[in-house]
Amino acid sequence: MTWTLARRAERLEPSAIREILKLTERPGVISLAGGLPAAEGFPVEALAEASAKVLRDNPREALQYAASEGYAPLREWVAAETGRQGLQAEASQVLITAGSQQGLDLVGKLLVDPGSRVAVEAPTYLGALQAFAPYEAEFVAVEGDAEGPLADALDAARGARFVYLLPNFQNPSGRCLSAARRHAIADKAAAIGLPIVEDNPYGELWYDQPPPPPIAARAGTEAIYLGSFSKVLAPGLRLGYVVAPKALYPKLLQAKQAADLHTPSLNQRIVHEVVKDGFLERHVPTVRARYRLQRDAMRAALERHMPPGCRWNVPAGGMFFWVELPTELDSTALLPKAVAAGVAYVPGAPFFAGGGHAHTMRLSFVTVTPERIEAGVIALARVLQEALS
Repeated sequence: MTWTLARRAERLEPSAIREILKLTERPGVISLAGGLPAAEGFPVEALAEASAKVLRDNPREALQYAASEGYAPLREWVAAETGRQGLQAEASQVLITAGSQQGLDLVGKLLVDPGSRVAVEAPTYLGALQAFAPYEAEFVAVEGDAEGPLADALDAARGARFVYLLPNFQNPSGRCLSAARRHAIADKAAAIGLPIVEDNPYGELWYDQPPPPPIAARAGTEAIYLGSFSKVLAPGLRLGYVVAPKALYPKLLQAKQAADLHTPSLNQRIVHEVVKDGFLERHVPTVRARYRLQRDAMRAALERHMPPGCRWNVPAGGMFFWVELPTELDSTALLPKAVAAGVAYVPGAPFFAGGGHAHTMRLSFVTVTPERIEAGVIALARVLQEALS
């Protein structure tokens, strides 16, 4: 018997990041690679108390099949929370998903035909490329600068099904768009009829000041907006959401039903129990404070040890530094040497839809102590210096 794969299966590829994470399991390797939140910040006690309460008060409902849209009180909470950010959406426009990654997959399933053009930043989130590629999207890179995509560069995406954007502390670059840039992008997209899909997993992880309102707040009711509980509570809950235009919501819901019927009821009720009374307003600042110290440790280590010709951003939030090496270096080719030296990172090339940019890398700092950040950067700098010699 021979299995015949669907054409879309040929476009499925392993995550470069997940493959690299296997390397970090070697003893003694300092991982600056993973995009994982720090486990020390998981609110274990609050989640345990909420779990006990849900299973005590509503055990049968929590363990039963449930509505595909999601737990109604949690949807109402999301609508209110995004409303404070400037989005004018009702709970009836909120779909609770199994992480925001499922939201991206549903968007691809709903909006992408074979050969459809999809505009993305350069670089962009690798998981989004993986979500849209099986639906045979043709990616259009939107050029930008140190701040992010340029509004005028959207002209190259005329006729695309949508533009996918991460304005807040982007994965991988760490950059955050100014209010003026957000307004310009929203206005340009509206002028050329380009729909916006905005992803915001990192917006609450700001260190100095909160980011400006979402692009979707200016774009209005026609934008799709995705959010997640992974970075503010725990990724193992696999809980995210999509705020969708009313015209798209019914088909998005049907795509969700076909995928998994509904997001786990127990997880939704537990999360709502935790967040409903303002817990995140007390919890997230403690996460920010921890990450800020680690951000500062990595900045100082890079300044002390990296060889000449290397450049990097200093993120105002999120989890990543984006490093540009001298152009003659290839971060993918150097990775085995780095791992042998005791440090791992993520090469930058997979984050570009069109390839290239081999001289870039992403460094994550939130799961590593300041002391190990220093040691990891020293090891990395030695590898780079040897390659430049």
